[in-house]
Amino acid sequence: MTITKDCIVTLDYHINDTEGNLLHEEEESLVYLHGNYGHIFPTVEQALEGKKIGESFTVTLSADKAFGNYDPSLVVTEALSELPTEVSVGMELDGYFDEDTDDVVIYTVTEIDGDHATLDGNHPLAGMDLVFEGTVLDIHEATKQEIEEILAFNKDH
Repeated sequence: MTITKDCIVTLDYHINDTEGNLLHEEEESLVYLHGNYGHIFPTVEQALEGKKIGESFTVTLSADKAFGNYDPSLVVTEALSELPTEVSVGMELDGYFDEDTDDVVIYTVTEIDGDHATLDGNHPLAGMDLVFEGTVLDIHEATKQEIEEILAFNKDH
């Protein structure tokens, strides 16, 4: 069987920078619904089209096609009195844009200086060109029910 639209695909993968340094490796396999549903980067999905179980893939993504370019406007300084009492460097906090309270931003505390903390709303891999490498572990044709459940789950999250 090959990867085509409406297949559920299981991948073992890791992410490197363009110099080959490991940036991210999941302990669990990635399982996604193939077919332009937005569950995986489009360029990676295109590279996987037609692959079979056991086949490997390597895809290089520029920053703008991966987690976006680094946006300095997403770095903010907040008074510690406005944050949870147990705030520490590396902690992630949910935040919102003033104009859109439905759009949640995950801020990472990058620095605490005196009575203020620096929060960065950029993805940790923003601004980086990335190389996705992996192997196809499993493929099966999704049932109509599986597709509906996956789409409903992703709509709610």
